[in-house]
Amino acid sequence: MENVKPAAAARLLSLDVFRGITVALMIIVNTPGNREAYAQLDHAEWNGLTMTDLVFPFFLFIVGVSIVFSLSRRLEKGETAGLVSQLLKRALIIYAFGMVLNAIPNYHPSTIRILGVLQRIAICYFFGSLLFLKTNLKTQIGVAAAALAGYWLAMTYIPVPGFGAGILTKEGSLASWLDRAVLGAHTYRSGVYDPEGILSTVPALVTTLLGIFTGLWLRSAAPQLNKVKGMLAAGAVSAALGWLWGLSFPINKALWTSSYVLVTGGLALWLLALCYWLIEVKGIKAWGRPFEIFGVNAIAAYMLPIFLLKFLVLYTLPVAGAAEPEQLRVLICNAAFGTWLSPLNASAAFAVSYALLWLGAFWLLYRKKIFIKI
Repeated sequence: MENVKPAAAARLLSLDVFRGITVALMIIVNTPGNREAYAQLDHAEWNGLTMTDLVFPFFLFIVGVSIVFSLSRRLEKGETAGLVSQLLKRALIIYAFGMVLNAIPNYHPSTIRILGVLQRIAICYFFGSLLFLKTNLKTQIGVAAAALAGYWLAMTYIPVPGFGAGILTKEGSLASWLDRAVLGAHTYRSGVYDPEGILSTVPALVTTLLGIFTGLWLRSAAPQLNKVKGMLAAGAVSAALGWLWGLSFPINKALWTSSYVLVTGGLALWLLALCYWLIEVKGIKAWGRPFEIFGVNAIAAYMLPIFLLKFLVLYTLPVAGAAEPEQLRVLICNAAFGTWLSPLNASAAFAVSYALLWLGAFWLLYRKKIFIKI
């Protein structure tokens, strides 16, 4: 890692703000103060979509947009020597970070989770970058369409031993069966499927490609207002197609269904369009400063809150009258908010406070112009 001060002109502020919004939402939904949470601050039980289910695809979409901006600048400067190996090195570092997070507390080689959020980001970053560097836009669109259609056909028509074809349950889907067959006990919580599993990474790559298409549009010579209109229109079409597809191939984050890709991609386009219009077109920037603080240090803002959260969850203390010790997270939440708020509101208040705590920490880095990059 290195600390660098990027040139102001080298960044798209609205993208940093969008990234920061996603980071802030991630911290909030990851950190309920107790075992209760508002429905929108938790994942859908299986099929369906909540605000929480937008966080991961937004990250992958942002990765795609960032690929275009970072690699285009390097290509324009002629900095192509060893570029693929550098991309692979960066992807492996991100993957390793994911493995480190997975190793706490499950560090045993026989059961440690191999895949995960950062691992999927690493894979999509690397292959998305390769597609951007080695193929043209027409090919990339063809890959995206083929991946979504192929995934739908495979999940719908390939029979799964013991279940049959088209059974889109936690146990019976083709993706779940493949995860069990290949990963075994290395799946999420050693369960029957992995929400960042093998086969579902294919449509996840399409989410990154949607970001690449958006990045190409933003770097085009079109007027700024036309860029906003284009993103809004494309987002509407994508979300509508995803919703219609979801009638037969349900919107499902864990399976990363093709309908989920299109709906979340459309919503990502809308939110980026809003940020772009406010910041780049209208010049209204002050509102985005807290999110920018998160957005320019996104890797650190992802990992550090999770490290501390693991400690708050794993460290327990005895409670008078209770049969089992309680998590430090819950004890802090009860002490700070439990005496005057309902359990549900106390949980949400703890989550927001946790995000604000980290905002303060990263504000200090931002103020000193320390931006952690890989």
